[in-house]
Amino acid sequence: MSNNTAITPESYPMKGGDSTYSYAKNSSFQKSATNIAKSMIDEAITDYLDIKDFSSASLNNKFHIADLGCSVGPNTFISMQNILEAVQQKYQSQLGDQYPHKFPDFQIFFNDHVSNDFNTLFSSLPPERQYFAVGVPGSFHGRLFPNSSLHFVQSSYAVHWLSNLPEELLDKNSPAWNGGRIHYINADDEVGKAYVAQFAKDMASFLDARAKEIMVGGMMVLIMPSTPNDVPHSRIPSGVMFDLLGSSLMDMAKEELISEAQVDSFNLPLYAASPKEMTELINQNGFFSIVRMELNNLFSCIDSQTTGKSCTMHLRAALEGIIVKHFGSKVIDEVFHRLYEKTQEFSERLESSYKEGTQLVLVLKRKLK
Repeated sequence: MSNNTAITPESYPMKGGDSTYSYAKNSSFQKSATNIAKSMIDEAITDYLDIKDFSSASLNNKFHIADLGCSVGPNTFISMQNILEAVQQKYQSQLGDQYPHKFPDFQIFFNDHVSNDFNTLFSSLPPERQYFAVGVPGSFHGRLFPNSSLHFVQSSYAVHWLSNLPEELLDKNSPAWNGGRIHYINADDEVGKAYVAQFAKDMASFLDARAKEIMVGGMMVLIMPSTPNDVPHSRIPSGVMFDLLGSSLMDMAKEELISEAQVDSFNLPLYAASPKEMTELINQNGFFSIVRMELNNLFSCIDSQTTGKSCTMHLRAALEGIIVKHFGSKVIDEVFHRLYEKTQEFSERLESSYKEGTQLVLVLKRKLK
């Protein structure tokens, strides 16, 4: 289906393949996010998903699940299997003898931008999967599916990516011009306001599209980096890392390894909304009720020790593509080498940022407005 919005979204794919710096090899933080959210999602499906809403052959005995911003795996396969099993349990518990022989056919739609490495994604599909797999290329800031065609949607660590950067960040005559910085962390208030406005616009488009695609009674789970209410963005782990990355780039500009103009024109298209902001945006949309919302501390649940090196590797897997596109491939190793050194120099600042809960899990149910 064609995109019905006027947005022409930028594409920010994770690093594909399975090399040392690939997303597939450097996404254990996101895997931990999936594990943390699992029990909450299971409970929400048990408590709030009404299978009888879907049992009247509305889609010819099919159950459709979509993962928006799926990247290249393996985390999407884990989370989709978890959801599928929870839905199967719900069928058994709610319909009982009415459903003794066979579950519905499960069809899972894996969505990401067209530049995503779908080859790696589909070559690593679980061979014993209990679902039919479909690839859906395109931006989730616009329509992707027919009306009322989805029962369950998840998006994990994806909706914090902006569709486009606010134009005023690059306008030297604008109060939101962000010269010398690459993010809203520790920037002027006008810069932060520009990010807030762009995120609100993107989320409105996202929710409007999903309200059309998810049938009444269906559910959506959003797992996303967040900033606790009334806590400065500079105190969360991503804020610290983005600040150190910007400092590394400015150091390289001073040494003329890259130009200062290149740094001035580079801004990260990422925004970590607070629970309060998300609640307001969802209420403004009006088509979803918030049945569960939880802010938890991802780093307190990670099995291995969180280090500057692991943070640097994960950030490289996510950002290498847009950094190479802007600065060129020749400097990429130097950029992240310097970032790693900064994490060692400012290790106390980074470690203190782990204390806040910065992962937001939202469980939404599609309602009649």
